[in-house]
Amino acid sequence: MKKSRSAGASSPVNGKQGNDWDTRRKRKIADITQALSVSPVDVAALRRMAISEGGLLTDEIRCQVWPRLLNVPLEVLDQEPGMPDEQREGLQEELIDIILRVLKRNPQLHYYQGYHDIVVTFLLVLGERLATALVEKLSTHHLRDFMDPTMDNTKHILNYLMPIIERVNPEVHDFMEQAEVGTVFALSWLITWFGHVLSDFRHVVRLYDFFLACHPLMPIYFAAVIVLYREEEVLECECDMAMVHHLLSQIPQDLPYETLISRAGDLFVQFPPSELAKEAASHDSMATSTFKDFDLASTQQRPDSVLRRRRRQKQAALESSASSSVVAVAQPSAARRFVRLAVMGLTVALGAAALAVVNTALEWAPKLDLFP
Repeated sequence: MKKSRSAGASSPVNGKQGNDWDTRRKRKIADITQALSVSPVDVAALRRMAISEGGLLTDEIRCQVWPRLLNVPLEVLDQEPGMPDEQREGLQEELIDIILRVLKRNPQLHYYQGYHDIVVTFLLVLGERLATALVEKLSTHHLRDFMDPTMDNTKHILNYLMPIIERVNPEVHDFMEQAEVGTVFALSWLITWFGHVLSDFRHVVRLYDFFLACHPLMPIYFAAVIVLYREEEVLECECDMAMVHHLLSQIPQDLPYETLISRAGDLFVQFPPSELAKEAASHDSMATSTFKDFDLASTQQRPDSVLRRRRRQKQAALESSASSSVVAVAQPSAARRFVRLAVMGLTVALGAAALAVVNTALEWAPKLDLFP
């Protein structure tokens, strides 16, 4: 996937609006630098910066802030961060190495289809060594429910989607219920943090800024606001499971991300998970057959194709792009062969609501270090 050195920041090209954005951008960079320079680091301020308009702005900043949001030990920060693009020739090898290390050190975790879509995003932004540390922390916290032996907890998280939609727009909720579309259309959104379905790397890392700064259920709130944003399309669709599923599966690439991020934060505060938990526990909209269909479709994609797609998208965001290819790994070990087979899956200004989101995230945030 493509990325630019200012991935995640979308600025107007000219005029007064552009000047205003440049001013806000410079002020934000100064605020982030200030939050990083104090001792202890002002994590609450960094979370606010990650949520607010434009997110963390550049990958250089993300190399400093993402570890702080996940409370990764300081010694890891001294390691070399991201690599120049021309040196990234063995991404498939590095991707599999990261996955193997995390799973070996955490035998309670199980690979799931779509995991590598998240891992490769961290790899592209941070480089292998720092990405490994962050992915391990992420896998034992935000992604933990997806890494169980079964999909029960994943299905449970998806069950929050319809209650959120019902609170905001009962008409859309009732239409989807009548169509019996379920929530499987949002599965790849949730388990890849939208990394598999968005074509622009800038939008992916912008969402990662947001999700890393928030409660682990925030991606399902963002999924809900996408559906709600498309309410007219949904209600105009034929009330048929296949038709509605097809519509919702084709996620638009030109979403108003900052507006939706702000709206997701508002909904999280208005309808917190604790309020929806009972309803989600009793709502089973996920048929086993739909998951089998999803598994079958996901086998059409391989990790090397995901890496090539990500790199093409990343390079298109640079002013001068150069084609490159993923280097295949010769004669993999038995463990590596197993992972190769397993990795054949699918690959706003701050208001009171956003401040509440930050506070909730701080209360929940990972407290344990990776290393003793």
